[in-house]
Amino acid sequence: MRKILFLDRDGTLIIEPPDQQIDSLAKFALVDGVIPALLRLKDAGYRFVMVSNQDGLGTDSFPEADFHPPQDLLLQILSSQGIAFDDILIDRSFPHEHLPTRKPGIGMLVPYLKDPGVLWEQSAVIGDRDTDLQLAANLGCRGFKLGDGLSWPDIVAQLLAAPRTAQLRRDTRETRIAVALNLDAEAPVRIATGIGFFDHMLEQLAKHGGFSLQLDCAGDIHIDEHHTVEDCAIALGQALKRALGDKVGIERYGFALPMDESRAEALLDISNRGLLKFDGRFPREAVGTLPTELVPHFFQSLAESAGFTLHLKVEGDNTHHMIEACFKAVARTFRQAFARTGSGLPSTKGLL
Repeated sequence: MRKILFLDRDGTLIIEPPDQQIDSLAKFALVDGVIPALLRLKDAGYRFVMVSNQDGLGTDSFPEADFHPPQDLLLQILSSQGIAFDDILIDRSFPHEHLPTRKPGIGMLVPYLKDPGVLWEQSAVIGDRDTDLQLAANLGCRGFKLGDGLSWPDIVAQLLAAPRTAQLRRDTRETRIAVALNLDAEAPVRIATGIGFFDHMLEQLAKHGGFSLQLDCAGDIHIDEHHTVEDCAIALGQALKRALGDKVGIERYGFALPMDESRAEALLDISNRGLLKFDGRFPREAVGTLPTELVPHFFQSLAESAGFTLHLKVEGDNTHHMIEACFKAVARTFRQAFARTGSGLPSTKGLL
């Protein structure tokens, strides 16, 4: 999963001259604050893609030989500071041609739109023109326009403070589910699955996990509760995985041992290896309309979908309290593991 910054060049990385064409080294000057900003964003896990309109590049009005010296110098300077681009996309057309590859058209970015690994909720376009903001709207991500009081440090501050959110729909023949969550806000929490006790447990998961969750499910509970519980777990896991993004700065691990008359122990590793180890037996077959056999199945489906390694153990005599203890324990591990306390990736492999 990658969060990408699509960067304009002229006016964003290099100061744009009055004639709006950087065709000699004499016109080369970096925009104030760009290198420190890119370094901070790189440390925060962002990838960079340059997207630039260069009117008539390769024609008599803008020969290739005039373009490359400033471009090569830019790349050399940035590379010397550890800044590199995953891709450099240049449109050479004139405005009157109205080609789909010219910003704000998305023609050059179609492969990214087809890539399921791009985190659009956390990606952004940064430029100095309204066309850059329109490109962001066309891509479905945030947009920032340098100038008019907005500087590179301002953009960095806004990006690094951005909440981790995700929204998705999951429709099958058995269920239709909509999920919206925000890991950096505690409200709203609103659940509607058609299974009252299950709704209550999902509310506990969000409340004690410290995140906002809105989940609606229309399922075939007139047949059985299984599809609703399983599909809600899958959808929630997918949303959590998207919201966590590249996982830079998170704690990664969580442990919780809440006790009253029931005792539940949960250990969590956001490992990208989905696994549940469950130890416990419930005295009753159901609480309300929720079969107790679906409780471990919920956590198994959630762990596999989100890529979490979860160990969960429960003891007690009251089935209601035992299940509630399970959800509260897992929620507390979520609160710990999701917390952003650093700036690096919590893995020696360099990937989670």
